[in-house]
Amino acid sequence: MSTFAQYTLSGLAIGGIYALVALGFHIMWSAARAVNFAHGDTLMIGAVLAVMGVDAGLPLWLACLLAVFAGGVFGVLLERFAVRPFTGPTASVGWMLTTIAVGIMIESLATMQFGGFSRALPSPGVNGAVQVLGAGVYPQELLIPVVAIAAMLGLRLMQKRTLIGRAMQAVAHDRRAASLMGVDVNRVVAISFALAAFLGAAAGVLVAPVIQASATMGVLLGLKGFAVAIIGGIVSAPGVVVAGLAYGIGEKFIEGYISTAAREIIGFSVMILVLLVFPQGLFGKREVAKV
Repeated sequence: MSTFAQYTLSGLAIGGIYALVALGFHIMWSAARAVNFAHGDTLMIGAVLAVMGVDAGLPLWLACLLAVFAGGVFGVLLERFAVRPFTGPTASVGWMLTTIAVGIMIESLATMQFGGFSRALPSPGVNGAVQVLGAGVYPQELLIPVVAIAAMLGLRLMQKRTLIGRAMQAVAHDRRAASLMGVDVNRVVAISFALAAFLGAAAGVLVAPVIQASATMGVLLGLKGFAVAIIGGIVSAPGVVVAGLAYGIGEKFIEGYISTAAREIIGFSVMILVLLVFPQGLFGKREVAKV
């Protein structure tokens, strides 16, 4: 029982990170029908800047707040200069290449400034483990899936109860019609990318005390977050959160009962099989275009 609980709780922690990253992909795709393939590096920016802020003598809470804010600014700038030019009337897939290129540059810059070593972000959430159903976990690990679920619920509430949330839904449904109704489409898309980047940077701050911050930490986490978004159905916020938590739990059981090397093979094989059976993802909906 304790082994089962250990794998489940540890899986929920890493699955919560996948869910937060996948939520960012969901927000961006819903608003712009494009995503930031450097989104994993937004997570890295949050983690690395928080560690550097603490090293510079800032209080932990302030270092984390500034790191998350910096992640949001990065999201806005990337949307303006690397995504928007390629999502106009003559839309292309140039945003894929430009966001990947920006991600490589950001990672190289982080390596130059932060170094090639991993460093943990000090946090009271990892000072001591607690016992839950016979499993030892850090409070920080228990916090991550709670934040992921709260972020999803907050996003749903914002979409239904706020003006900007309704504008985001209108742009997602029909950009041209939303523009004709007076919605500033470019501003809504920029806010969407900022919100996604805030979530990504927050995910980095949350996970840095557990797995340590490094300049390369965002690559695989971002890729898995995108895989989770696809599996869950990128247009469904609850779907990507459920898929993220389930994916994380599955990974821990594969690690425990097979091997760490098999984790990626089985995980991405599941993604391929899901898409073969459910092309829109498990919770996605088929989109019909009228001509």
